[in-house]
Amino acid sequence: MLNSAAGSRLQNLWDGQKAQSMSEAELLLYRSNLLGSDKRITNYGGGNTSAKAMEKDPLTGNQAEVLWVKGSGGDVGTIKMDGFATLYMDKLQALKGLYRGVEFEDEMVGYLPHCTFNLNPRAASIDTPLHAYVPKKHVDHMHPDAIIAVAAAAGSKAITQEIFGDDIGWLPWKRPGYELGLWLEKFCEENPNARGVVLESHGLFTWADDARDCYEVTIEIINKAIDWFEQKASGSDAFGGSKYSALAPAERRVVAAGLMPVIRGMISRQQPLVGHFDDSDTVLEFVCSEEMEALAALGTSCPDHFLRTKIRPLVVDFDPASPDLEKTHAGLGEAIATYREDYAAYYERCRHANSPALRNPNAVVYLVPGVGMITFAKDKATARISAEFYTNAINVMRGASSVSTYCGLKEQEAFDIEYWLLEEAKLQRMPKPKSLAGKIALVTGGAGGIGSATAERFLREGACVVLADIDADALTKTADVLMENHSKDVVRTVTMDVTSEDAVADSFSRAAMEFGGVDILVSNAGIASSAPVEETTLDLWNRNMSILSTGYFLVSKAAFKLMKAQGTGGSIVFIGSKNGLAASPNASAYCTAKASELHLARCLALEGASEAIRVNVVNPDAVLRGSKIWSGDWLKERADAYGKDTSELEEHYRQRSLLKLSVLPEDIAEATYFFASEFSAKSTGNILNVDAGNVQAFTR
Repeated sequence: MLNSAAGSRLQNLWDGQKAQSMSEAELLLYRSNLLGSDKRITNYGGGNTSAKAMEKDPLTGNQAEVLWVKGSGGDVGTIKMDGFATLYMDKLQALKGLYRGVEFEDEMVGYLPHCTFNLNPRAASIDTPLHAYVPKKHVDHMHPDAIIAVAAAAGSKAITQEIFGDDIGWLPWKRPGYELGLWLEKFCEENPNARGVVLESHGLFTWADDARDCYEVTIEIINKAIDWFEQKASGSDAFGGSKYSALAPAERRVVAAGLMPVIRGMISRQQPLVGHFDDSDTVLEFVCSEEMEALAALGTSCPDHFLRTKIRPLVVDFDPASPDLEKTHAGLGEAIATYREDYAAYYERCRHANSPALRNPNAVVYLVPGVGMITFAKDKATARISAEFYTNAINVMRGASSVSTYCGLKEQEAFDIEYWLLEEAKLQRMPKPKSLAGKIALVTGGAGGIGSATAERFLREGACVVLADIDADALTKTADVLMENHSKDVVRTVTMDVTSEDAVADSFSRAAMEFGGVDILVSNAGIASSAPVEETTLDLWNRNMSILSTGYFLVSKAAFKLMKAQGTGGSIVFIGSKNGLAASPNASAYCTAKASELHLARCLALEGASEAIRVNVVNPDAVLRGSKIWSGDWLKERADAYGKDTSELEEHYRQRSLLKLSVLPEDIAEATYFFASEFSAKSTGNILNVDAGNVQAFTR
């Protein structure tokens, strides 16, 4: 049944008491957020809403009719008031006199800024005429799976008539634009009692003269379609029944973690990409079905779907009944190359003289029988959203094929949307990627001062970060702060003991499954101890060596394996210590272990160079603020070693330095970022002291 995993019917969430004092524009915002809160109605960034309201003209002081409409690139579920474009309706009507016909419709977008009301900087979208010319005050344009299943079925016009009668009309496929706006106006004039229209291969328009009525019409119509599909499809096997059995959840994740870095490496040559794995019930039903490959080859239907997923996915050659990852790995190169060739051929078949250049020809969506769906995009949010959109496409295919024959959008029409000059202009307006965009970092000791500051620095530059720490509570608190500052998409946590080879391997596998791999390792987990040598127990000595030497070896070993599987190089940064170069009294175990780190880094720099894996060291000194190791006995032990009170220690270190400055976690994070980024692309085997100047630690 369509949308069976999403619950039953859409609920009417309208709160009349909450809405009673709202203006028309505020009601539009309220309605938009309600509609966008349920992915059965529309997905992230999909759909559009509008309202026509009387506003005071700032020039004349007179009342003017103004169209409030979702601006270009917005999302109805999260939109705020500043996300709506505002345009004079009389000027939008005047545009009709400038229209030169369908072959010139794209030029009409250039006139929209001339219709702007009150100098609103929000750019109007290409859908603006579709809302402006519907002669109703409130208009919803949504992409519900249940409606697109109607729109993408063979005989969709007859199905629309069967479900809705004359209440909802039907229009044939037409690319969104000025001409479609005129079509909608003509339909409304000829069908004054209709409350909406289904657009073939696209979605749903509904309208009313009251905000609440418009919302309720949209909910009613979608529920009616869901009802109809559930009655028609009752008892039938979706997608022709099962061809494969899904692997157990843990096995699926192992396979995903094994595939994602290999795929990512093969498709990230032009730009680093981030992955997302989805093994929801909806996805598993599809990838295990008899008809999956045939339906996948037909491509998606709704423009919002394939703009984010490409016209069709790549089906990975994997047999869940006889799992063989090595065999699958061996065939991936040819499969990905074939996909690229097919995509380039599609481009050549469909291109126009003025088409933009060929874009990244790799697949976005990878379907793995018995396992799930993997998606790759420029960032985690886009990869996740692409998966959500393909899940919508699965729902559409299920619905359409259960009552008729599913129809993907014709190839030329798909190309004309994907390589639309207006879409290209939107892409060209996108901000330049940040320096670590698409990169994935794993930071050990991630809950401490240096670890969290480093994660924050990386996140500001567009990276995804996996925080690893043995302290689960501190890890959660740190992650919560970082997610609040950035987003839940880009931060993951793993509770990890760096001295456990299994725990380390599991953590890197989790990073591969969550994001697609690892490009940057910051080995920062640490402890500190102080005792005269005759009082240094073997347990204390071994504990220092285990965490500060063996732990650094284990995480580096795991990073090398993953980075080599990706084949795109990487950067490993050890957070060492001044004590790795300069001896300190009563700290033989700590200093020796830190010296071991430095030499391990040199060895790894030699081994990694041929694979473009760079290994460098940042040596801090006396980073007291925010550091977990200074919250225990180490603070008192170091104070005693220098004959100081604990409150005097920070000043002691400051005065001891050549520059008379305190070293902060943010200072170490900045140095670590340098080694992690392309700014140090020609540096490996180096040591960078961040200690405010210490003669003993001079490396030469």
